[in-house]
Amino acid sequence: MLTPERHQLIVTLVKEKDIVRIHELVEATGASESTIRRDLSELEEQRLLKRVHGGASVLQSKIEEPTILEKSVKHEREKLAIAKYAASLIKPHDSIFIDAGTTTYQMLPYLPYDNIMVVTNGVDIALQLIKRNIRTILLGGELKAATLSMVGRDAITALSQYRFDKCFLGINGIDQHHGLTTPDPDEAYVKQLALQFSDERFILSDSDKFSRVTFAKVGDLQGITVITDDGLSQEEQQVYGRLSTLKVVKA
Repeated sequence: MLTPERHQLIVTLVKEKDIVRIHELVEATGASESTIRRDLSELEEQRLLKRVHGGASVLQSKIEEPTILEKSVKHEREKLAIAKYAASLIKPHDSIFIDAGTTTYQMLPYLPYDNIMVVTNGVDIALQLIKRNIRTILLGGELKAATLSMVGRDAITALSQYRFDKCFLGINGIDQHHGLTTPDPDEAYVKQLALQFSDERFILSDSDKFSRVTFAKVGDLQGITVITDDGLSQEEQQVYGRLSTLKVVKA
């Protein structure tokens, strides 16, 4: 395969999958790993993609955020496996915070107990919880249409009144140097407080979110349990396993 053809294939795969690993590109192109690494450097210089740990991702603005509909159709199998495991961690009489998001939403059918207290900033999450007769508090504030989440001063004021056994949060970026990030500072602050007020803290993230950085810092990886899928390479598992408690589930 000629270099221009290989470059075009790499760019196409990145656009289709959002993020691809080096071993996937080696298999797709038949080129050596060193050649692929060189290709990625050249394509990054041309601003056609972004190099990340172990592969490449689509070039995306740090403040750009997919809508809830766009998120819901991506990595469905991985999100379901992550959500099932996360739900299994809940105990009777737990007080928990469930963050707005498509992966956290997938937890709801698998909640093992009804005798829990849930605080959430997700409108769609609250509606599903009350169908289960689970005691639910929906934070007030400004409704963010793109993610169906409550944010702003009123949400922060309400959240500050509660303390949790566990919190379950979605995230847009996990990076070994920059920690946990999300595009919206208002959502970042809600997540920060949920982490601060919880005894056990869980981040639910499919493997494509790793080595990504978005605009607003949520927190560091220390003291966090990250639940992800087996699409994370062994090298990345070692890196992030040193920085956090990493639980990898089979998708």
